[in-house]
Amino acid sequence: MLAAEAVNPHSLSTLVAQAGSPLALVMTGTRANVLGMDKADHQACVVSTPKGLTKAVIDYLANPLSALETPPDLTAMQLTQAGPLEQACVTLAKLSRLLPAAIIATAGAQTDALNVSVLGIEAYMDIAAESLSVVSEARVPLETAEHARVVAFRPRDGGIEHLAIIVGDLDPEVPALIRLHSECFTGDLMGSLRCDCGNQLRGAISEMDKAGSGILLYLAQEGRGIGLVNKLRAYQLQDAGFDTVDANLQLGFDSDERNYLPAAQMLRLLGVKRVRLMTNNPTKVAALKLHGIEVFERVPHVFAANEHNNGYLRTKANKSGHIF
Repeated sequence: MLAAEAVNPHSLSTLVAQAGSPLALVMTGTRANVLGMDKADHQACVVSTPKGLTKAVIDYLANPLSALETPPDLTAMQLTQAGPLEQACVTLAKLSRLLPAAIIATAGAQTDALNVSVLGIEAYMDIAAESLSVVSEARVPLETAEHARVVAFRPRDGGIEHLAIIVGDLDPEVPALIRLHSECFTGDLMGSLRCDCGNQLRGAISEMDKAGSGILLYLAQEGRGIGLVNKLRAYQLQDAGFDTVDANLQLGFDSDERNYLPAAQMLRLLGVKRVRLMTNNPTKVAALKLHGIEVFERVPHVFAANEHNNGYLRTKANKSGHIF
């Protein structure tokens, strides 16, 4: 396989030379629906064409921001439901924070390829979450919470790291005040007005300090799990008229790609079983309960809108079920 985003003339010709079958493109059913190619509820679809796949056609199929002036004839392409193997290729692309599409072919007789099991790929996120352990921690006085420390978690075999910001001294007899905060480079660090993430981050830490203690789980799930590069692509699409949910769908992602098993595992490692969860998102409440954490109370966490994020917040309420 070759990630669609990594296609260039050299990589494409190399794959053709090593392939034992014609090339095909696998993409999410979401992206196929956006293109008008598939109205069924398929997780992933395989596209082939008698004329063969060129870089321009691949870019058009995989990337809604493609600059191709003359769209290819989609009616001439054959579309079939992807099997587990093809679906795993899409999962690999997502794990790499690339656009969720890949070029695939059967291996040629002389191909020296790396073999990875389908089950291993699909189970990777859960395995990584379940193998999280504490790897380091340090006292980090914060502007709004001087008595704070940061605890770093990492999977056993390396990989994505998550952080816990612990404010004050936790009382094991009292449900911990917590927040699950997905990292947001633009909002948390740059103060972007397109979202409310920066306000939520700093506001949560401040409220925890006022309450005497709390835990903010800083999860490596930029852009609701699609990564920073793809989030910036989604911003381009939002500027073209799509809302925050539809922009993700245009790129071929689900509206929310996050997995909250890492959060539950981090809480268990910290000895936390009962929580007061600061969130406006009912999905987070349900996810923690699903993974064995008792949610004693949902604590609203609302901040005033501005002219740049008003539509974003409205979409979160209307399409994602957030409570404001």
